[in-house]
Amino acid sequence: MPAMKAAFSHIAVFGRPNTEGLATPLSAILNTIAKTLPKARVSLEAQTAASAGPIAGHKPELADLPTLAQSTDLAIVLGGDGTLLGVARQLAPFNIPIIGINQGRLGFMTDLDIAQIDSQLPAVLMGQGVPEERSMLDVAVMRKAANSSDWSAVFQATALNDAVISRGAISRMVELDVFVDGHYMQTLRADGLIVATPTGSTAYALSAFGSVLHPRLHGITLVPVAPQALSSRPIVLPWPVQVTVMVNDGAGTELHCDMQALTSLQDGDRIVIHPSAHLVRLLHPKDYDYFSTLRRKLHWSANPVLVGRPDPLFPSENA
Repeated sequence: MPAMKAAFSHIAVFGRPNTEGLATPLSAILNTIAKTLPKARVSLEAQTAASAGPIAGHKPELADLPTLAQSTDLAIVLGGDGTLLGVARQLAPFNIPIIGINQGRLGFMTDLDIAQIDSQLPAVLMGQGVPEERSMLDVAVMRKAANSSDWSAVFQATALNDAVISRGAISRMVELDVFVDGHYMQTLRADGLIVATPTGSTAYALSAFGSVLHPRLHGITLVPVAPQALSSRPIVLPWPVQVTVMVNDGAGTELHCDMQALTSLQDGDRIVIHPSAHLVRLLHPKDYDYFSTLRRKLHWSANPVLVGRPDPLFPSENA
């Protein structure tokens, strides 16, 4: 995917609220923006600003996220993957590119380390980042009203990582009927079911032995959690597809979207999951390499002689 070319003019900075010591990394980010794009308009999300307190040498504009979404052309998110997930879902309808900066552990999405601000952020600010689009899921819980045959949505959310149906506080397995594009697939007895995007394939789905899906792959994966039948295995489905899950026996189960939105389920509920019309636009630094991230996060073995070298027969487009 080709790099972007134009410098950004209005940059919004987001952080994880209630994080101790937030002012120091925010100061480093704002310093780099000021040195690289001295004429750029810079805004700080209001809750982030309240948590950080005064930032020496800087007085950026303050605004809430809905306001920033109307005029920002680049979002910088300081925090972990969870912080980026929350901001990305809200900015996706506005087609705003996002770059994530982590503090400490390398994230799968926040791939720019705080220590790399001076060396790698300026090129991104000048429009030389590597763009990547990530798909999302729209999730709705449909329920029949008492003494009625009409279905209505009692919960709606968007998920960038996954929609997870779990047994919650109940001590037994749940029974779920799974349909794909209206076709009955199976009845699953398990602790739960994960419906994940390629982005979410390296989150909870990975710990439940699901496959890693490359972010550019158009598809979703269904991953049973501790299924009763050993033959119940993860399955990768094409894009677009609609998955409907009926809670057949499991009142008290819960539905989580990105582990940030939650609702309780009842027997007979139908969870309808389908591709969202909106995409998340991520920006990576110029030397971004997805497989390098996998090696580092998943501790894959590596030959140091080959690290950073393209296949001589098929050189990568970013080499």
